Amino acid sequence: MSSESWPPPLKEWVARCLGQMTDANRAEAQAELRESIANAFAEKTLWTTDWAGVQLKSLMPKAPPVLNSLKRKMSVNDTPPMSKKAKKLAAQKRNDANLDFGDQAALNRRAERFQREHDIERQKSVRGQASLQANNQNAHLFNRISRSDSPSAFGTNPDDPEADPNVLDWDKYTIVGTNQELFKDYLRLTSEPKPETIRPYSVLQQTLIELKKRWKDKVSYNWICNQFKSLRQDLTVQRIKNEFTVQVYEIHARMALESSDMVEYNQCQATLKNLYELGIPGKHEEFTAYRILMLLHGRNKSELNLYVGTLTPRQKRDPAVQHALRVQRAISMGNYHALFEMYFNAPNMGAYIMDYFIDRERTRALMTMTKAYRTITMSFIQNKLGFESVSETLKFLQTHGSACFVNPNTPDRDKTVECKSAAPQLAQVYEEKYRKVGIKGAI
Repeated sequence: MSSESWPPPLKEWVARCLGQMTDANRAEAQAELRESIANAFAEKTLWTTDWAGVQLKSLMPKAPPVLNSLKRKMSVNDTPPMSKKAKKLAAQKRNDANLDFGDQAALNRRAERFQREHDIERQKSVRGQASLQANNQNAHLFNRISRSDSPSAFGTNPDDPEADPNVLDWDKYTIVGTNQELFKDYLRLTSEPKPETIRPYSVLQQTLIELKKRWKDKVSYNWICNQFKSLRQDLTVQRIKNEFTVQVYEIHARMALESSDMVEYNQCQATLKNLYELGIPGKHEEFTAYRILMLLHGRNKSELNLYVGTLTPRQKRDPAVQHALRVQRAISMGNYHALFEMYFNAPNMGAYIMDYFIDRERTRALMTMTKAYRTITMSFIQNKLGFESVSETLKFLQTHGSACFVNPNTPDRDKTVECKSAAPQLAQVYEEKYRKVGIKGAI
């Protein structure tokens, strides 16, 4: 994974923590380090956390032990007991003070003692370096949080003479593909990906160009979807997150909308949300409008209100976002005349999403109309509820149990709905079909 994909403050903080670890606290500190990064990754706060101010409990100074109150309290004139090391140093000082420089044997013993102390200190230094190397080779940030996005291990690059042993080797286990095939079927990974089965970035760029050509040539969506999932998988295992990645997910999302594949659309929309939050450029406003319409489809009012409250002034100025907000307002106010006008004038691919909830809103509108009128003509229903033809209007009435006509034997255009009979049927159908909303692939 490219080191630019991780916050520099996070890498500096991890390096500082590694430098503070000792043999006594290493196991506990590594576990706490993994947990801290895993939590930040799961909460999507890797870039917003003030890592410089994060302190691991296992690396904080230990409080001195509290003496038992039953122990003898030292008086002012009491002399604290000397440790073995202090007694030894005091004895050495006395011996050095009384040393007779004419006594060659005493001088030799003194030299041997200094040499032994020097050897002991040198051995401690060697053990410390070996422990640091073991830490660099064996410590891991966290285990399999996300194979596509998690750093793999601590360590140094042997080809880099200036590598710091306390700095994470972010790219150690990043896959770089070598496969040169433009098209490759999607297969769910059941083991570690191999470079020979993954296409490199340059090949993936050419693959996208060819897939767009094939889509224009009206090839099967099932084949196109399979190829796009394979393309997304190759980007994921190589940890590529840039404008090209955003473009791939945006194009696949549009194709999925056009083909009524809400499972793939919702997966693409969820990934795009994360990519946009990383600051990667793309058609952010377009997919913001789609997300508002999807929340209207799911009737998730609380999440919709929260999401609308986070919109930036730039997003609110975008025509597609303004259209989605007007749709929200029309539904909340029961302004069905305005709603169906906006249905026919939806920008981009907004109408494809509105298709999923427009019949529900037509049913609600017709329920209101049957309460307000005794009879309603077919032409009136067609104009007010945004149907393109009389036959489409009749089919809607029949499937919603409201084909109750005063004059059933007249031509379809001249038929008149008897509202008193149609109203209870509409209410029953609404409860059965639209009270609960199921969205496939929703994340």
